[in-house]
Amino acid sequence: MQEYFVHESAIVDEGCVIGEGTRVWHFCHLMPNAEIGKDCSLGQNVFVANGVQIGNNVKIQNNVSIYEGVVCEDDVFLGPSMVFTNVINPRSGVERKNEYKKTLVRKGVSIGANATIVCGIELGEYAFIGAGAVVTKDVLPYALVVGNPGKQIGWMSAFGHRLDFKDGKAVCGGSNQEYVLENGRVRFITT
Repeated sequence: MQEYFVHESAIVDEGCVIGEGTRVWHFCHLMPNAEIGKDCSLGQNVFVANGVQIGNNVKIQNNVSIYEGVVCEDDVFLGPSMVFTNVINPRSGVERKNEYKKTLVRKGVSIGANATIVCGIELGEYAFIGAGAVVTKDVLPYALVVGNPGKQIGWMSAFGHRLDFKDGKAVCGGSNQEYVLENGRVRFITT
């Protein structure tokens, strides 16, 4: 018995692995050797390339293409029509498949609608990329990045609330979790 749902209009190539509880909606295409975790949701018109790794509980909104070289860890949110790349200097007449750059999207990252993530970077845990941002370099964990080019303008909690640090400490308004800011990095205080 199939433990996941695939809409009849979707194409799942042989060799693609899909985890239990995952839902694949209209007009998606999942290529061979793509790995999709448990309890994921792939909205309409999502493309997942050969060899892509998607963790558990990842939400991929409509019209997102995830190209070879991208790894998304657990609990990632990919907003509508956001874009990944995998080659720095593409040319139609030049074969560059051996130059694909890895892009690592760490646990809990949220990427807003129409944002662009240029290949070869790492988005740290729980980073929050605003809608329409163009991210060209690594992003720190819990960082809030907006604009073109993407610029860090603050910090976000794992719960998705803006953090306001006073004397190096902040409390999330949605979860009451505590965070510290030390040496330009945010850390969650375990209780």
